[in-house]
Amino acid sequence: GKILRGVEVVLLADGAPVAKAEGREVALAVPEMKLWSPSDPYLYGLKIRVVRDGETIDMVDGYAAMRKISYAEDAAGHKRMHLNNEPLFQYGPLDQGWWPDGLYTAPSDKALAFDIEKTKEMGFNMIRKHVKVEPARWYWHCDRLGMLVWQDMPSIADNSANVWDNRTYENGTDTPVTEEGKANYYKEWGEIIAAFKGFPCIVTWVPFNEAWGQFDTEEVVKFTREQDPARLINYASGGNFVRCSGDILDLHNYPDPQMYLYDKDYINVLGEYGGIGWPVEGHLWQPDRNWGYVQFKSADEVLDTYEKYAGQLIDLIDDGFAGAIYTQTTDVEIEVNGLMTYDRKVVKLDMDRLSAINRKVIESM
Repeated sequence: GKILRGVEVVLLADGAPVAKAEGREVALAVPEMKLWSPSDPYLYGLKIRVVRDGETIDMVDGYAAMRKISYAEDAAGHKRMHLNNEPLFQYGPLDQGWWPDGLYTAPSDKALAFDIEKTKEMGFNMIRKHVKVEPARWYWHCDRLGMLVWQDMPSIADNSANVWDNRTYENGTDTPVTEEGKANYYKEWGEIIAAFKGFPCIVTWVPFNEAWGQFDTEEVVKFTREQDPARLINYASGGNFVRCSGDILDLHNYPDPQMYLYDKDYINVLGEYGGIGWPVEGHLWQPDRNWGYVQFKSADEVLDTYEKYAGQLIDLIDDGFAGAIYTQTTDVEIEVNGLMTYDRKVVKLDMDRLSAINRKVIESM
């Protein structure tokens, strides 16, 4: 019979309808499901109609992907992140999303996609979107291209008013945040999750970074879980470690990867390392001021060091590391530790060799 009131949802595979449901609330059974992954980012089409008294009053075209993010213990008891029930080492750059011709705003849609495309060509399978929220279009590009995303909450303060200790469980202290400040944090973090949890590329939420504005960690984790129980929570990337119900323990170390803390109750990752600086003449924001965690004079020197660190990373995977993030995608103003220059004119390292190194890291697990 004809639907009188409610919604009609049609799922399309390669443009052809494969499932349909209608009613007040609908659930679709998807036959011969095609799974989404970085190696095969398959997107289904969606057609949704809202019907009242038999008449279509609104309709929208969209898309969906079938993918599952979870974790499980391996034979050695290390917790590993799983994509579609298969273990996957998640490896990518820290991406601050800055452009010299727009600062926080990409100059064009092509530019928005460019960084993701290059990250993919470099052999990475993940991006950590660092203390920034992009326009929805950026996440669509990640869905389309097959790029996993760890999404940070922008920090509400720095860590100058509290004790930051990312080496132990004992010494870190909360940032003094007013009740008004906390309420605003929850409001904005809730809005970010609500706005972007429809994008399949996002697999991890990151409420805090390096103890900047970190407060009431357990309550924030519970709040995050309530907003979206289907993704992993990296409760404090390189921040103050507390015993909480988050999923991920995240260390930061520069320049080389180190595992100075390991906790079998969590997925253990290295949320920042590297930062190998190489200022490329003619592509500097300020020629007389440039900064990296370590500085080199040539692309070969940088890549040799990068490869050495990658080898150390592979050794740490055996010890329990399940993911890593290299700093960073591009130079940002006076920070010259990008894989590309700030103007995106130069990829600093040999792409074929870089991609081979990165694939080896991912495949080593």
